[in-house]
Amino acid sequence: MKLKPMADNVLLKAHEQAETTASGIVLATTNKEKPAIYEIVSVGPGTKDVTMTVEAGQKVVVGKFTGTDVTIDKEDYKFVKQDDILAVVTD
Repeated sequence: MKLKPMADNVLLKAHEQAETTASGIVLATTNKEKPAIYEIVSVGPGTKDVTMTVEAGQKVVVGKFTGTDVTIDKEDYKFVKQDDILAVVTD
């Protein structure tokens, strides 16, 4: 199943973080906080008032309690408005 965001919505997927530290210590998967960095899966077309400035494939930072969580085919996604994106991650 594919999801296509409408208007100025953006579909995000949690960016997988490393499960071990640099020194090789394995981190517990329970009690992990929600990630703040997500990868953009797809972007809506925008509206008359909102021009979309982000694109699929970019990594972004959003607030911890922002957006609507959705599970499709056992994958977790998050819908947010473009205005809810705090920053684009660059290398």
